[in-house]
Amino acid sequence: MSKKRAKKIKLILFDVDGTLTDGKLFFIPAPPGLQQATLQHASKHGGQGGFGLASSTVIEVKGFHAHDGAGISLARLGGIKTGLITKRISETVALRARDLKLDFVYQGIQDKLTCMEQIMQQDGLKPAEVAFVGDDVIDLPAMRMSGLAIAVANARNEVKREAHFVTPNSGGNGAARDAIEYILKAQGKWKKVVDEYVCERSPKKKRN
Repeated sequence: MSKKRAKKIKLILFDVDGTLTDGKLFFIPAPPGLQQATLQHASKHGGQGGFGLASSTVIEVKGFHAHDGAGISLARLGGIKTGLITKRISETVALRARDLKLDFVYQGIQDKLTCMEQIMQQDGLKPAEVAFVGDDVIDLPAMRMSGLAIAVANARNEVKREAHFVTPNSGGNGAARDAIEYILKAQGKWKKVVDEYVCERSPKKKRN
């Protein structure tokens, strides 16, 4: 049943903390002269809990997995768009999103369902064509609306119970790659996109 759902997916949206990362947050002094593009956005939520720091002297740091980055590239080759919706506002996330060339990047979002609906309307997509990958209860409304709800291995039990697919790996340790691979394989694109990915990154050699 979940593979049938996966065949229709044209867009994969990810939560960040606990999904694209392992959920740990580190706060370190900001390097001198660092220009934070997200500072003004974070300042709008100053005094509200859970939206991240609005500071020019401290930055929030998180770790991302290289396998997930490769997965985003594979999704792109397979014609699937990607994006993230997260409540916390972080310069680290903004940098990673630009690095991966994500199609949709929304930070400071508490109502993820409404944000997802706006993305669908903007891109002309139906709920059945969107997958949402999450780990905690704040992700449930968006997961329930999506055609394919995916929980990462470290997700809360309430989230796993409502997911169509649970990734083998945990958030920040390849879960996003698991989700992308599952969808591409269900659509019969996996071998083709892997071959394209390897050819793009390896020098062409003459075959004997």
